[in-house]
Amino acid sequence: MTNLPVSFQAFAIEGIPLIQKDDDLVTIILDALAANNQQLQQHDVLVISSKIISKAQGRIVALDDVTPSQRAIDLADETGKDPRIAELALRESKSISRKAKGVLVTEHRLGFVSANAGIDQSNLEDNAQKALLLPLDPDATASVMRAKLREIAGLDICIILSDTHGRPFRLGNVGVAIGVAGMPALLDLRGNQDLYGRTLEITQQGYADMIASAAHLLCGEGNEGRPVIVVRGLPNWEQDGKASDLYRPPDRDLYR
Repeated sequence: MTNLPVSFQAFAIEGIPLIQKDDDLVTIILDALAANNQQLQQHDVLVISSKIISKAQGRIVALDDVTPSQRAIDLADETGKDPRIAELALRESKSISRKAKGVLVTEHRLGFVSANAGIDQSNLEDNAQKALLLPLDPDATASVMRAKLREIAGLDICIILSDTHGRPFRLGNVGVAIGVAGMPALLDLRGNQDLYGRTLEITQQGYADMIASAAHLLCGEGNEGRPVIVVRGLPNWEQDGKASDLYRPPDRDLYR
């Protein structure tokens, strides 16, 4: 097992502009680094807010263009949600996990369970009339961005596309990985030993989630305008994973 570092560095890339549909995010990130006299280094981890990925993919929906189904209208009555948001949540989800007044938790089409199917209305111009959906395929997008960075910069950079999720039984959002490339998402520590030589039998670490959450201490969720964080000094595990590795199978989920 690679030894963990005693420290690592994380910094936000300043000067990322407001992202528009079809923007080239890799070029924008590299240009912002150059403007700040910064460079990527081998095996850096780029933690990128999924929000700017969604904007570049044109995942902004005008609510006036959404016609709620009867199911969405009924769901809106039960939850107090805007029927148009309820309709989008149904379209983006495999199933409803929990619903109550003010609460809508779904199994997203990508496989994780989250509030409101990950639909966001913050940091959108005219946000009362628009909604932002999550990226289409975050793992694939992370892989494409990693390949382009290798082609342009000649570096093996790890990519995490991050979002924020709530947690059962605990208050407050934390950063999570919904797209991963170039690194393990889940570290299996079974077979290693603890301080007293006891063999670990069940320990698995949500590695990409931990990095995403640390990055969110810098990027924030309000008006910070820091959607890309560089994390430097972590081990190179020489494994390639994907965010879907982190999703607990339904047959092992006692609470779904």
